[in-house]
Amino acid sequence: MSPSPTEPRPLLDALRAGTPLPAFPPDAVDRARALARDTASLCASDVEVLPEALAAAVLEGAVVDGHAALPEALAASSVKSLAKAAKKALYRLRSRGVAVAEAPRPTASGPVQPAPTTDTLPALVTLMSSDGEFGLLLSRPIRGGMEVAQAVISDERGVLKLTRVDTSRAEVRRMLKLGHENRYGVEVSQEEGAALLAEAAGANLRSHTPFPTELDTMLRHHGVQPRAEPAAPPAPEADDTRHVLAGYQLHSTPEMAEWLPPELETRQLLAQVTSLTSSPLALSEAQRQEQVHQRVLGAARAFFTPEVRRRYGLRLWHMARFFEHTGRAHEAQVARGEARRLYHGPDEPFSSFAHTLFQKVLALAAAEALPGDPEPTTPAPGAPLPTERRSAGGLILP
Repeated sequence: MSPSPTEPRPLLDALRAGTPLPAFPPDAVDRARALARDTASLCASDVEVLPEALAAAVLEGAVVDGHAALPEALAASSVKSLAKAAKKALYRLRSRGVAVAEAPRPTASGPVQPAPTTDTLPALVTLMSSDGEFGLLLSRPIRGGMEVAQAVISDERGVLKLTRVDTSRAEVRRMLKLGHENRYGVEVSQEEGAALLAEAAGANLRSHTPFPTELDTMLRHHGVQPRAEPAAPPAPEADDTRHVLAGYQLHSTPEMAEWLPPELETRQLLAQVTSLTSSPLALSEAQRQEQVHQRVLGAARAFFTPEVRRRYGLRLWHMARFFEHTGRAHEAQVARGEARRLYHGPDEPFSSFAHTLFQKVLALAAAEALPGDPEPTTPAPGAPLPTERRSAGGLILP
């Protein structure tokens, strides 16, 4: 009888051997395979997002390889099954003579008292731009004040700019307050900020973008190393289809109203729509409008390849945190639902967020061509197109 595919050791062997595992989502299997190859420097968040059986298999890989860092991190996980398995893994490692950090023990006089808090302040993460760039302000206490790293990060290329200054706690608090009051950033824990810096450094390595001066130093000061891949959003939930159908609403938020496709795809779509004006076919107005609609939808589907879907899934996960911190629970739920489906699939129904991203190209062209008109509103995907209009150059405008 073949071993059960849900038991950690057989499942680990299957992951490392490349054996098909149809019982799990393909993206989760690919992610677990990558993690199982090198278990020396994994973070708890790398593993917690996996299905339980795959997470246990990766944890088993750390035990087999004799690495204690992952079990130590997962022993404090909020995922109870993983925390329990991690504690057993630590016992097995100790039995083999592997050095393992001792967990704090209660004293005879009562429960363990919390360790004194360090003098840290939150990190600040700014909004993400249409091309996947955002800012990070990360500080740590030093003698006489705070060391502050301010980074400009691209989700594709990694850390683009980094400055390091020593300043006072009062100045860091002022920066955090400005970010909150002006609604261009949200506070996250110092640990989350350091994890974002580690993910960004991993993007530098993947994209072969040179490290800015001070990046190595900041990684070392915050106790992190470049991460091979960013942490994935959790698997889709049952209600996410409803969120996908409402994803177009995100483009009505002030923060995402200016999100557009990259310049190349924008130009290609405008050229395709413009070519309809010179078509030798005799088309009725309704037929022409339908062709415009199909051009937009086709451009969106062609652009959102699996790789691009994952990229935008992570971007929307980033924005969901911002919506939540600014008191917009509905927008946060929609963004998270779209993020999970974009990152993990399935492909249908097609993302209304993705469709509307391309519809906005023509809406913007209409606004520029007819400056006296009222500002166009973002149409819902599938809604009837307005009466045909044309720009001065003959471009058909929705």
